[in-house]
Amino acid sequence: MNAEKAERALQVADHISTWAGKACAWLIMLLMFTVCIEVFKRYLLNSPTAWIFDATNMMYGTLFMMCGAYTLSQDAHVRGDFLYSSMRPRTQAVLDLVLYIAFFIPGIVALIYAGTDYAAYSWRIGEHSNVTSNGPAVYPFKTIIPIAGVLVMLQGLAEIVRCVICLKTGDWPARLKDAEEIDVVEQQLANSQYVDEESRRRAVESVHDIDESAHQRLKGGQT
Repeated sequence: MNAEKAERALQVADHISTWAGKACAWLIMLLMFTVCIEVFKRYLLNSPTAWIFDATNMMYGTLFMMCGAYTLSQDAHVRGDFLYSSMRPRTQAVLDLVLYIAFFIPGIVALIYAGTDYAAYSWRIGEHSNVTSNGPAVYPFKTIIPIAGVLVMLQGLAEIVRCVICLKTGDWPARLKDAEEIDVVEQQLANSQYVDEESRRRAVESVHDIDESAHQRLKGGQT
């Protein structure tokens, strides 16, 4: 695979993960609305809903699982190794590649396999929650497990390609840009009536420099 095709494949994987994450992010709004309605019914009308606990658990679980690939595409998962940030990009790529092959792929394959069996059994028996009487159906929720696993696997393969490219070039390939804190700063400055154009330009440049320095320290750039 040449560099152009590799970059295109990375963009496709990033777009899929981003779309899935942003689509499922709307569950936050639905979850908040559901909780607010239930609080109103429980404490003001004294009429709680028996299955609301199951429903909110399923919404949160779906959000958590389906946003895993998106988080990986943004390189936003928590790293526990404080030495990683001080490594050069090629060293980081070697470490990531070993960990992806040794732990990530076997773990996600096991998740997909077990999740598929888990969901299939739930569909066969028409499983419903037993937390409450006449609880909601569980099998659609359990189907999310293998779906989320496939999405994470797809993004993981893209991350492996990134590692290979970094080993060849010495630099990490670009990621699909998403909204960040720096975008909010730029928007606020653009809409401000009290900042002249030159001050706005210098402030935006300064913020970009700080952001770039932070990314360089995070990725352990060349020194």
